[in-house]
Amino acid sequence: MFVVDSQVHIWKEETPDRPWVPGARERIRLNGHREDPFSYEECLQLMDEAGVNRALILPPSWEGNRIDYALEACEAYPERFGIMARIPQNKPEEGTAMLRDFAQNPYIKGTRLTFHRPQDRNWMIDGTNDWYWPIAEELNIPTMVHAPVWKAELGQIAGRHPGLKIIIDHMGIMARCVDDAIGYWVQETADLYEHPNIYVKVSALPGYSTQPFPNLNIEKYVREMVDKMGPERCFWGTDITRLLGHGLSYVETIEQFTKHFDFTPEELEWIMGRGICECLDWPVADPATAEPAK
Repeated sequence: MFVVDSQVHIWKEETPDRPWVPGARERIRLNGHREDPFSYEECLQLMDEAGVNRALILPPSWEGNRIDYALEACEAYPERFGIMARIPQNKPEEGTAMLRDFAQNPYIKGTRLTFHRPQDRNWMIDGTNDWYWPIAEELNIPTMVHAPVWKAELGQIAGRHPGLKIIIDHMGIMARCVDDAIGYWVQETADLYEHPNIYVKVSALPGYSTQPFPNLNIEKYVREMVDKMGPERCFWGTDITRLLGHGLSYVETIEQFTKHFDFTPEELEWIMGRGICECLDWPVADPATAEPAK
């Protein structure tokens, strides 16, 4: 089975020449990420140990909008990494120029927008981000979105821009919701299934359960999402630097789906890698040769 992680963060140490955004360290602690740097070499070593063929790098918000380290990882290991790049969402001219550049870069598979922090939470509804959707659709740039409170609005955007692929982060769950409290957020997201251009990351799941691994109490919510969206539109992912803080290994995050949750081999093929590769037009490679499949 070809395995693709739909979300990892990598970053370097904060230095005067590479400052983090104000308040970033506090947010890292709040969200459970480790504070130490996480290099692409360390990420690749964990991927190899776990049998992960590829990972999508989402440059972390604490480094601002820079993607230079993610590009370095892709240049070093082009068959193993791709990027969902950040943009200045509140700067239309600069953002548009960046998108046009991104569309020509083979390492950049799409972008990731966030609408969950105090500074950007309302940008989807106050007009700040309106410039983005038509240009991303025109350039065919798939877009990951972290916007737990704006499900109806995402559905409206998907309807107005049917050529734009929208991938919802973490099943659309609000941060720090756990156990049965995630049900409301999952249902909201799953009900967007009627929009064929909406996809979902079934990612970072152990962080949404207070029960011991394999977190079987939330399996029913993952099942609900897959049943409504279809396995072709549900993408496994880890957010591994958050889960390492929960004492989990990369192998366990895979086995949660492959050994403990009740999915068929056909469903797993889509969820664990094929779906995200087809969505992003990133041809699946033969795991033995790393050559694109014929």
